[in-house]
Amino acid sequence: MELWFTEEHTKDVRFSIRVDEQLESVQSDFQKIDVLTTPEFGRVLVIDGYIMLTEKDEFIYHEMITHVPMSVNPNIKKILVIGAGDGGTVRELTRYKSVEHIDMVEIDKAVVDVCREHIPQTACRLDDERVHLYFEDGLKFVKTKENEYDLIIVDSTDPVGPGMELFTVDFYENCFKALKEDGILVNQHESPYYSREAAAMQRAHEKIKKVFPVACVYQAHIPTYGSGHWLFGFASKKYDPIGHMDETAWNSLGLNTRYYNSSLHKGAFALPNYVLEMLNKN
Repeated sequence: MELWFTEEHTKDVRFSIRVDEQLESVQSDFQKIDVLTTPEFGRVLVIDGYIMLTEKDEFIYHEMITHVPMSVNPNIKKILVIGAGDGGTVRELTRYKSVEHIDMVEIDKAVVDVCREHIPQTACRLDDERVHLYFEDGLKFVKTKENEYDLIIVDSTDPVGPGMELFTVDFYENCFKALKEDGILVNQHESPYYSREAAAMQRAHEKIKKVFPVACVYQAHIPTYGSGHWLFGFASKKYDPIGHMDETAWNSLGLNTRYYNSSLHKGAFALPNYVLEMLNKN
């Protein structure tokens, strides 16, 4: 008998992956967490029925949410990461010797525990001495900070359940306050393709534009995310993500990446017309 996992993208579209084994199934205080092994994508983290990452393509998401801001400001030293319980974002950030301090705030400790046990590919750097873990509400945490961080990365789940509060004007205003005068905010920005996610993307961008003087969107192709076309938000008090990118400085680091490079960085901000129309609608 074959076992398949199916994620519903819309009421008319489903995405299925053949499963070898279910390694874990946990109902935390916040959400249902599953880990599956699959022949095509390796281990898969599923939360509330939605794929959060697979071992095969997680590098795309984690490289794009980290290396884009790090190449714009090579002097980033103190970082706040909200969400990111799988550890992949922290893994990429700890590759920079210049980074001195990372606060990671994840509301659900169970996600971290499950990933430490079953997905060490992403959770492998959570014990780095520069990383400080806080298991609490990211919205409440950032409210207590002012002029403290060079970079905030919001690596959240979709804007439902525990992730909903991370897509509000109040949250973005608190991030603005927590950032230094040249601070950068990056967040996962949903997909522009299916209507539900596209509407969430539009709302998030509209709210960020109200708070930050620089607010841009960039894209990546992530095969196991809804439609495969995924967006990230880049917001800053000062930096333009292309004009201020220090290509020479980033390339001199010699980081071995599988998806991100400085040429792709520039191209990622060149969006299709249908996305531009949605972003400029409001």
